[in-house]
Amino acid sequence: GGRVRKSSTGYDLTSLFVGSEGTLGIITEVQLRLHGRPDSVSAAICQFENLHDAIQTAMEIIQCGIPITRVELMDSVQMAASIQYSGLNEYQPLTTLFFEFTGSPAAVREQVETTEAIASGNNGLGFAWAESPEDRTRLWKARHDAYWAAKAIVPGARVISTDCIVPISRLGELIEGVHRDIEASGLRAPLLGHVGDGNFHTLIITDDTPEGHQQALDLDRKIVARALSLNGSCSGEHGVGMGKLEFLETEHGPGSLSVMRALKNTMDPHHILNPGKLLPPGPVYTG
Repeated sequence: GGRVRKSSTGYDLTSLFVGSEGTLGIITEVQLRLHGRPDSVSAAICQFENLHDAIQTAMEIIQCGIPITRVELMDSVQMAASIQYSGLNEYQPLTTLFFEFTGSPAAVREQVETTEAIASGNNGLGFAWAESPEDRTRLWKARHDAYWAAKAIVPGARVISTDCIVPISRLGELIEGVHRDIEASGLRAPLLGHVGDGNFHTLIITDDTPEGHQQALDLDRKIVARALSLNGSCSGEHGVGMGKLEFLETEHGPGSLSVMRALKNTMDPHHILNPGKLLPPGPVYTG
């Protein structure tokens, strides 16, 4: 912590604690840095006949360096559920990208024009704009309510949410592979995510039974295995907890894990902080 904007002294304990899932200590105070509101905010969605074109659009936007604030994806299954749940009846149940642009009016115009050109080049079906605060709130609330929309697809079913992340250049390969895995599983699993950073979520819908839960876990393992094979990570946001312990050695290797265990033993020698979470058991690096 501190009031300076940057520091090159000592270990980066902030990142260590933020990424520790409560296994190294308890945070009792947090300092926030405030940022000014942008002069101009604009939001839009663009729909696509196929998933590939939407993913290609998101990849090109990022690779072109457009400083877009948010670019989110819903596949056709998730969009159909959100139309029904959130009343987005003016849209079609197609793969959809949600955009938000912020900055000065001139900067926003430039971002919008470039993004529209990229989307048009990838067979986008035109932009639908939400410029008033009320329309923007409605649009983004539908995205934030995606879990509940997916849960409403099959009343009484269980929804298991999982995520993974890959380099943006491998995102199309991953998502298209995951769609094949979902189809082969026989499960319904809407897909959505923050495709601007290569991170996406799968909402796996199963029967609320031990057998259904196991089916969901089997699908999750296939999704994570694909991500790891593409130089990705088993989680970009959800964390490890206990559900993804089995992937840590594949992702980080035994050497890195032994160093992590040594840190755990040093900072929590009695293992009273979230015991059994984040790190699978194994040998500890002793120097």
